[in-house]
Amino acid sequence: MIRFARTLSYMKKKNIEDIPLGQVKRQTVPFDISTIAELYQRFEGSLINLFQPHRIKFHGLTIITSGKGSHFVDFEKRTFTPGTILPSLKGQVHAFEKQRKVDGIVISFDESFISGGMSESSLFHFLHLYYTPHLHIGEENIRELLPFIQQLTELQKNPNPNLKAALIQTIFTSLILQIKRHTIYQHKTFQSQRYKDFVKFQELISKHYTKTHNAHDYAQMMHISYKYLNDVCKEMVKKTPRSLINSYLILEIKRKLTENKYTSQEIAFDTGFKDPSNFIRFFKKEEKITPSKFSKTHLG
Repeated sequence: MIRFARTLSYMKKKNIEDIPLGQVKRQTVPFDISTIAELYQRFEGSLINLFQPHRIKFHGLTIITSGKGSHFVDFEKRTFTPGTILPSLKGQVHAFEKQRKVDGIVISFDESFISGGMSESSLFHFLHLYYTPHLHIGEENIRELLPFIQQLTELQKNPNPNLKAALIQTIFTSLILQIKRHTIYQHKTFQSQRYKDFVKFQELISKHYTKTHNAHDYAQMMHISYKYLNDVCKEMVKKTPRSLINSYLILEIKRKLTENKYTSQEIAFDTGFKDPSNFIRFFKKEEKITPSKFSKTHLG
C-alpha cells in the first residue's frame, strides 16, 4: 500500500485522459514508429500530456537503447535500462518521466492490424510477448533489432501504399521473433503446450471478463478441464485461475475509477458484476479499501 500511495501522489490527482491511435499515428496504416526523443518533441506543447497518467486505446512496444529512467504503467513504476522491452496493452494507464533520461523506440499500432493475418505460430509469439509485462534482452543484442527498426521507419516515410500494410506486418512480426530469441526466459517454456494454454487463458480473461468471472467457464471455452487449467496456472505463476481473474478485474476497476468518468454502479456493471454491493465487497476484500475511498485518494 505504501508503494501504491506514492504512485498516486505522483499522479497528482489528475483525471485520466484517453489517447486514441489517431492522435499518435502519422500515416493511413494504423501503425506508428518513433524515437522517444521524437515523441517528446511531437507532443511538446500539445493538449496531450505524456507526463500525466493517460490511458492508451491501442497497443504499443517500447525498446530502450540507451540511458536509465523510469515509466509508470498501471500504478506500477517500471525501470528503463538499455535492452528493456516494454509491451503496452490497450487500456493501460501510462505516464512518461518529464525529463527524458532514455532513448529508444516507441511503436504504436492497432492489434487487429498486426494479428489479423498472422499464422497460428506467429500469433502465439505475439500473444506471449504481450502478456509478459516486462522483458529484457542483453544490451549487446540491441543491434540485432536495428535492421527491423530501420525498415519500419523507412517504410513509414514511404508514400507508396502498395502492399505497405502487409510489409509492416511481416517486418514487425520478425522484430517480435527477434526479441523473443534474446529474452532471458527459457525457450522450452515458451514452446510447451501448457504455456500456450496459459497465454490463451490470459487472452480470454481480457476479452470476456465483463461476461464471466467463473474460472470453469474459461476452461469450457478452452475445451479443457478445470483441474488442468488450475494445474497450469499454479505451475506457471503459482496462482489459481480465480486469483488471476481477480487480479485482472482489480486492475481494470482501478483504471476505470481513476478516469473519473463513471459511478461505482456503472463500473460494477461494466466489469461484470450484477449487483453493485457485490462489486464493493469484492474490491474491499482485495484492496482493503472501498472503491469510493480509492477514488477520493486519487482524485482528491
